[in-house]
Amino acid sequence: MTQHTTLITGVTHGMGRALALDLAPRGGTLLLHGRKAERLEAVAAEARAAGPGTTVRTYLADLSDLDQVHAMAARIRAAEPHLDGLVHNAVAGGGSRPLVRELSGQGHELRFAVNHLAPYALTRALLPLLTASAPARVVNVASMGQEAVDLDDVMMERDYEGLRAYCRSKLAMIMATFELGAELAATGVTVNALHPAHLMDTPAVRAYGLTPVTTTEEGVRPTVRLLLDPELATVTGRYFDQFTDARAHDQAYDRGVRERLMKLTHDLIGTA
Repeated sequence: MTQHTTLITGVTHGMGRALALDLAPRGGTLLLHGRKAERLEAVAAEARAAGPGTTVRTYLADLSDLDQVHAMAARIRAAEPHLDGLVHNAVAGGGSRPLVRELSGQGHELRFAVNHLAPYALTRALLPLLTASAPARVVNVASMGQEAVDLDDVMMERDYEGLRAYCRSKLAMIMATFELGAELAATGVTVNALHPAHLMDTPAVRAYGLTPVTTTEEGVRPTVRLLLDPELATVTGRYFDQFTDARAHDQAYDRGVRERLMKLTHDLIGTA
């Protein structure tokens, strides 16, 4: 990884922090994203201590606001000469008040916005840098928790529940993974999604009231594999359950549903 530049979103706690500290001793450049400046700088300091030869830079943005997503992408494009890896780790979980429907800065359902719209918008905005740096890899941290997306009620204005919203948003992320993987197949940029580990010890899991059963370090290993393993250099448009190339929810393989979802996604993030 001596010359490798990797951007990780959501590093201020949970698996994002563990991932940053795992990659830091490997060298190269780490670009760390968070939405709270004090916590972001604390993790950056930990990463610098763990990898004294690694360059660490930080980017602050609230991914629930697409304007901030686009602004961060512009800052990255202006400042960074390379981007070899992009790990979408930031997440909005089921929430501590799961029956309260929360909204993003643009008025979209919060989990759909943070877990699907933001990573897709950021990837799309950084494609010029990723393709110029090819071979490059995009890793979408999804989940085995998946529920069919209701395209007639994507924002879940009816029968809202936070964990169900999370599961739908993660399936949307996986469907976008399949679409981008096919679109970018000839560019040298791979896009894959994974379920890193079951119920890791993270604030999102605890906030919903669930009991963690695995550590964040267990989720780091399959995530780093997708990011760095030479044997996966050309693998793209796939969903992995930890280390296993697996089948996602059936809806992910419905081309018509994926096309409708992506048209809506482009409309919402403001791209052609």
